[in-house]
Amino acid sequence: MSKIYISLGSNLGNKEQNLMGAIAAIGCEIGVVRRVSEFYASKPDGFVSENNFLNAALLVISDMEPLLVLRKLQQIEREMGRKPKSGNEYSDRIIDLDILLYDNEIINYPELKIPHPYMMERDFVLIPLREIAPELSIFKTA
Repeated sequence: MSKIYISLGSNLGNKEQNLMGAIAAIGCEIGVVRRVSEFYASKPDGFVSENNFLNAALLVISDMEPLLVLRKLQQIEREMGRKPKSGNEYSDRIIDLDILLYDNEIINYPELKIPHPYMMERDFVLIPLREIAPELSIFKTA
Protein backbone atom coordinates (compact mmCIF):
# COMPACT_ATOMS: atom_id res chain seq x y z
CA MET A 1 0.00 0.00 0.00
CA SER A 2 1.30 3.42 -0.96
CA LYS A 3 0.86 6.85 0.59
CA ILE A 4 -0.41 9.24 -2.05
CA TYR A 5 -0.71 12.96 -1.38
CA ILE A 6 -3.21 14.78 -3.57
CA SER A 7 -3.93 18.49 -3.96
CA LEU A 8 -7.49 19.69 -4.67
CA GLY A 9 -8.72 23.06 -5.87
CA SER A 10 -11.97 24.60 -7.06
CA ASN A 11 -12.91 28.14 -8.08
CA LEU A 12 -16.29 27.67 -9.78
CA GLY A 13 -19.73 26.84 -8.43
CA ASN A 14 -20.13 25.60 -4.87
CA LYS A 15 -16.43 25.18 -4.15
CA GLU A 16 -16.83 23.43 -0.80
CA GLN A 17 -19.32 20.97 -2.29
CA ASN A 18 -16.96 20.41 -5.25
CA LEU A 19 -14.07 19.54 -2.92
CA MET A 20 -16.23 17.28 -0.78
CA GLY A 21 -17.56 15.51 -3.88
CA ALA A 22 -14.03 14.97 -5.19
CA ILE A 23 -12.88 13.60 -1.81
CA ALA A 24 -15.78 11.14 -1.80
CA ALA A 25 -15.02 10.06 -5.39
CA ILE A 26 -11.33 9.59 -4.58
CA GLY A 27 -12.33 7.40 -1.63
CA CYS A 28 -14.51 5.28 -3.91
CA GLU A 29 -12.22 5.11 -6.94
CA ILE A 30 -8.64 5.21 -5.64
CA GLY A 31 -8.24 4.20 -2.01
CA VAL A 32 -8.79 4.98 1.64
CA VAL A 33 -8.75 8.70 2.43
CA ARG A 34 -6.71 8.84 5.65
CA ARG A 35 -6.27 12.57 6.16
CA VAL A 36 -8.02 15.66 4.85
CA SER A 37 -6.80 19.20 5.43
CA GLU A 38 -8.97 22.17 6.23
CA PHE A 39 -10.16 24.09 3.17
CA TYR A 40 -8.05 27.16 2.38
CA ALA A 41 -8.98 30.15 0.23
CA SER A 42 -6.42 31.41 -2.29
CA LYS A 43 -6.18 33.75 -5.24
CA PRO A 44 -5.76 32.31 -8.75
CA ASP A 45 -2.14 31.60 -9.66
CA GLY A 46 -0.93 31.83 -13.25
CA PHE A 47 -4.04 33.54 -14.63
CA VAL A 48 -6.42 36.39 -13.87
CA SER A 49 -9.87 35.65 -12.49
CA GLU A 50 -12.37 37.22 -10.12
CA ASN A 51 -13.03 33.74 -8.69
CA ASN A 52 -10.86 32.77 -5.74
CA PHE A 53 -10.00 29.13 -5.12
CA LEU A 54 -10.74 26.81 -2.27
CA ASN A 55 -7.87 24.34 -1.80
CA ALA A 56 -7.18 21.23 0.26
CA ALA A 57 -4.81 18.28 0.49
CA LEU A 58 -5.45 14.58 1.08
CA LEU A 59 -3.51 11.54 2.12
CA VAL A 60 -4.84 8.46 0.33
CA ILE A 61 -3.69 4.89 0.97
CA SER A 62 -3.90 2.72 -2.15
CA ASP A 63 -2.24 -0.12 -4.03
CA MET A 64 -2.98 1.60 -7.34
CA GLU A 65 -0.03 2.39 -9.61
CA PRO A 66 0.77 6.11 -10.17
CA LEU A 67 -0.39 6.30 -13.80
CA LEU A 68 -3.68 4.63 -12.93
CA VAL A 69 -4.15 7.11 -10.05
CA LEU A 70 -3.59 9.92 -12.57
CA ARG A 71 -6.17 8.42 -14.97
CA LYS A 72 -8.71 8.01 -12.16
CA LEU A 73 -8.20 11.63 -11.03
CA GLN A 74 -8.68 12.84 -14.59
CA GLN A 75 -11.84 10.75 -14.87
CA ILE A 76 -13.20 12.27 -11.64
CA GLU A 77 -12.43 15.76 -12.97
CA ARG A 78 -14.29 15.03 -16.22
CA GLU A 79 -17.27 13.50 -14.41
CA MET A 80 -17.49 16.60 -12.21
CA GLY A 81 -17.61 18.82 -15.31
CA ARG A 82 -14.03 19.98 -15.72
CA LYS A 83 -13.40 21.30 -19.21
CA PRO A 84 -10.26 20.19 -21.06
CA LYS A 85 -7.28 22.52 -20.73
CA SER A 86 -6.52 24.45 -23.92
CA GLY A 87 -2.76 24.47 -24.42
CA ASN A 88 -0.71 25.53 -21.41
CA GLU A 89 -3.16 28.23 -20.31
CA TYR A 90 -4.69 28.06 -16.84
CA SER A 91 -8.35 28.96 -16.41
CA ASP A 92 -11.24 28.76 -13.96
CA ARG A 93 -12.23 25.22 -13.10
CA ILE A 94 -14.80 23.27 -11.14
CA ILE A 95 -12.16 20.90 -9.83
CA ASP A 96 -8.42 20.43 -10.14
CA LEU A 97 -6.78 17.27 -8.77
CA ASP A 98 -3.01 16.79 -8.72
CA ILE A 99 -0.78 14.05 -7.37
CA LEU A 100 1.84 15.75 -5.21
CA LEU A 101 3.75 12.77 -3.82
CA TYR A 102 3.58 9.01 -4.23
CA ASP A 103 5.51 7.39 -1.39
CA ASN A 104 9.13 8.47 -1.89
CA GLU A 105 9.07 7.78 -5.61
CA ILE A 106 10.47 10.08 -8.25
CA ILE A 107 8.52 9.73 -11.50
CA ASN A 108 9.35 11.55 -14.71
CA TYR A 109 6.90 10.49 -17.40
CA PRO A 110 5.72 12.93 -20.08
CA GLU A 111 2.22 12.97 -18.56
CA LEU A 112 3.17 12.64 -14.87
CA LYS A 113 5.90 14.21 -12.76
CA ILE A 114 6.22 13.24 -9.08
CA PRO A 115 6.99 15.08 -6.87
CA HIS A 116 4.70 17.65 -8.46
CA PRO A 117 7.10 20.07 -10.20
CA TYR A 118 5.49 23.28 -8.88
CA MET A 119 4.35 22.31 -5.40
CA MET A 120 7.26 23.98 -3.60
CA GLU A 121 6.33 27.31 -5.25
CA ARG A 122 2.66 27.26 -4.22
CA ASP A 123 1.49 28.13 -0.72
CA PHE A 124 -2.02 26.95 -1.65
CA VAL A 125 -0.48 23.48 -1.96
CA LEU A 126 2.11 23.59 0.83
CA ILE A 127 -0.10 24.97 3.61
CA PRO A 128 -2.74 22.21 3.43
CA LEU A 129 -0.06 19.58 2.80
CA ARG A 130 1.90 20.65 5.88
CA GLU A 131 -1.30 20.45 7.92
CA ILE A 132 -1.85 16.77 7.10
CA ALA A 133 1.82 15.70 6.86
CA PRO A 134 4.18 17.90 8.90
CA GLU A 135 6.53 14.90 9.15
CA LEU A 136 7.37 14.96 5.42
CA SER A 137 11.04 15.60 4.69
CA ILE A 138 10.17 18.62 2.53
CA PHE A 139 9.12 20.41 5.74
CA LYS A 140 12.24 19.56 7.72
CA THR A 141 14.79 22.31 8.16
CA ALA A 142 18.51 21.75 8.60
